[in-house]
This record gives sequence, structure tokens and C-alpha cells, in this order.
Amino acid sequence: MKKSPLITSMAIALLATTASSGALAKGKLNVLCSADTDWCSLMETRFEQETGVKVSLIRKSSGEGYAQLRAESKNPKIDVWWGGTGDPHLQAAKENLTQAYRAKELPNLLAWAQNQSLVSDNRTVGIYAGALGFGYNENLIKKKGLPVPQCWKDLADPVYKGEVQIANPNSSGTAYTALATFVQLFGEENSFEYLADLHKNVSQYTKSGSAPIKAAARGETAIGIVFMHDIMKQVKKGFPLKIVAPCEGTGYEVGSMSIVKGARHLKEAKMWAEFALRPDIQSLAQSVNAFQVPSNQASTIPPEAPNFDELKLIDYDFAKYGSVATRRHLLQRWDDEIKSLAR
Repeated sequence: MKKSPLITSMAIALLATTASSGALAKGKLNVLCSADTDWCSLMETRFEQETGVKVSLIRKSSGEGYAQLRAESKNPKIDVWWGGTGDPHLQAAKENLTQAYRAKELPNLLAWAQNQSLVSDNRTVGIYAGALGFGYNENLIKKKGLPVPQCWKDLADPVYKGEVQIANPNSSGTAYTALATFVQLFGEENSFEYLADLHKNVSQYTKSGSAPIKAAARGETAIGIVFMHDIMKQVKKGFPLKIVAPCEGTGYEVGSMSIVKGARHLKEAKMWAEFALRPDIQSLAQSVNAFQVPSNQASTIPPEAPNFDELKLIDYDFAKYGSVATRRHLLQRWDDEIKSLAR
């Protein structure tokens, strides 16, 4: 039977529509983001615009992200974990929760970023670095007649009772970095004595690593222990905060990125990895007031980023403090000896 011209034209139109839809359907990607919310949103939007891949993104602190990967290890729902302190990423690598991938940009990354890949057998890689410190609300310090703190040990002075906030190291990569920093600076026993004294001054252990400095910016507390770039973000918003690089020295993070083992959208996860290490993409961070030091040598370093050459940085042992055994030991001890203390 001869087909009518109308039916033929309808069939052609249907085929064209189907082909067009297939061309636009460029895949999906599930991203766990442990950087600041604004930066997460920027990365999501830019990647979707560039690739056509539909991104489903959730934001969690580093410790929470690591816990999710462990909980979902037999049925992963996340494809790529982007951002957050490197220690949990290294721990995930040691537990075989992530998979090896060598990005094309790897040779163009700074030494500390390449080292993150080296010690993890290419299961994670550095995307930025940030130095630990603390910030104080200048107006509150003056109003309450408090001395200006300059050192870690200053924060344990009873004069600051109820005036300090730091995150919980179980949920926050920032706080775990602080815990590991104190152990490397003072030794384990002295560190837990210090933390017990500091505990008397802590008004709240927050869930998020950047929450303490946001509270200080709002005048809810005088001092927040965080990464310096998080303080600078609040300074750029006009809050009366001062940044302190502690006199004893301080630790730092290598913010990292990992592809999850068993990722359902592996091709898109690798696309994200290449995208995230490009210098033009890393240089966009300062547009959302993310002032970390980017890992690609060709990226633009924000003028507000901490100058690592001028800071008294410890030789942070990422291999040791990124190990599962060390993390479990320190967190268990913190739970038993610090969290349980009365205030």
C-alpha cells in the first residue's frame, strides 16, 4: 500500500525530533561537593553549559562526604567527589572507595597537588591549597576588652571562655586538619591537654568547617578556627574580621578530587576531572570569593590568597594523617577525651 505524503512527512519529523533529542542528551553526573556552596554552584553551572551533561550536585562537609562514600560503597550513588580537605580523600583511597585516574593536566600541577596523586596511587589529586588559622571579630574583641590572640596557645587562655568556635572533626575536614596540625606541632599527649583546655572556651562545635568564622562575622562569637581563605571571604563581604597566622606555625590542606569506584557515569566523571584541573576553570574561583591557591601552575592566584612563602607552615604528613588508622585513632580519642567533657 502506498504511504500518504502526510504520513511520510510526520515520520520524518518524528525521526528528526528523536535524533535531536539524542544529540542533546549528553549524559548525567552525580557530584558530591565539599567546597563552599557558591563555588559548588559555579562549577555545576559552568560544566553543564560546556558539556550538556546534567549534573546532580549535593554539598557536604569533607567528613560527611567520606562517610557517605563508605555507607554507599556497595551501591555508589556518587560519581565524583570534588573539593574538601585532602585527608578524607586519602582515607577513601586507602579503603578502595575511589578509583585511579591520571588526568591530562597532572604534569602541569604544582608539586603538592601531584604528591596527592602519588601517595594515593592516582586515586585522588590536589585541586587547591589553603592554610589553617583563626580569625577574630575586631569590634567584639575591643568591646569586651579582650587581648588580641596571636598564637594557638592563646586561645586556651580562660579569658576567652565561651568566645571560641571550631567545627567537629568527625564531620569537618577543616577541624580534622586542625586536630592533626596540633598533634604535629605539640605532640599527641600535649595536644590533647591543649584541646581539653581549649574546650573550656569553645561555645559550639559546628558541623561545617567554615561555620565558626561566619558566626564570628555575625558577632555570635569572637574567634573562629578555620582556613584563612574562609576568613578572607567574610572580610570581602565587609565584616570586621582579622586573620591570624598562629605564631607556633600552622598546617594546611590540599583540597582534592576523587572519582568514586563503581561510578555509574564514569565517562562524565572523567570529563569533570579534566574540566576541574584546567587553569581557566580554576581561575574562576575568585569570582565567587574562593581564595584558595589553585593547583594548576597556569591558573591565576587570587591576590587575597594566603602567601605560602610567608607563612610558618609545618611539614604536614599527608600520608600519615590521611591514613584510616590514624584518623580513627585521633577521632576516637577526641570523642572520648574532649567531646565528652563538660563546659
